[in-house]
Amino acid sequence: MAEQTTLEIVSPTRLLLSEKVDLAEIPAAEGYIGVLAGHAPMIVTLQGGLIRVHQGGSVTRELYVGGGFAEIAPDRCTVLADEAIPADELSPETARARIAEAEKAYEEAAGTREGEVMERAMARLVAARAMAAAASRR
Repeated sequence: MAEQTTLEIVSPTRLLLSEKVDLAEIPAAEGYIGVLAGHAPMIVTLQGGLIRVHQGGSVTRELYVGGGFAEIAPDRCTVLADEAIPADELSPETARARIAEAEKAYEEAAGTREGEVMERAMARLVAARAMAAAASRR
């Protein structure tokens, strides 16, 4: 049996997952990162996207995260998500509404020309689009 790592996914309201996994794919701001047992320690910022849990060579679970941080250690990966929802609970209607809200917020932010405000608005839009993509796969 291959070595496993512990994956914990925590949102502000609950612990969504705490189990040993073969591989976890997490949506880091720099792109997806695969986390295996023995991974180098690091802390990464998350962007909106899906966490994919692999067991026995296949994806066994997917969870949407809207952003947050992940602390990776050789024996564990702890995800502190701003928002986390099992992918099978995502609604295309909710995702469309979020995209509309995020696009409006981005347009307003672009009018201010404040870099930090625009970056937050863009991150919100990226997360909403990732939610829509995940919801449409159901």
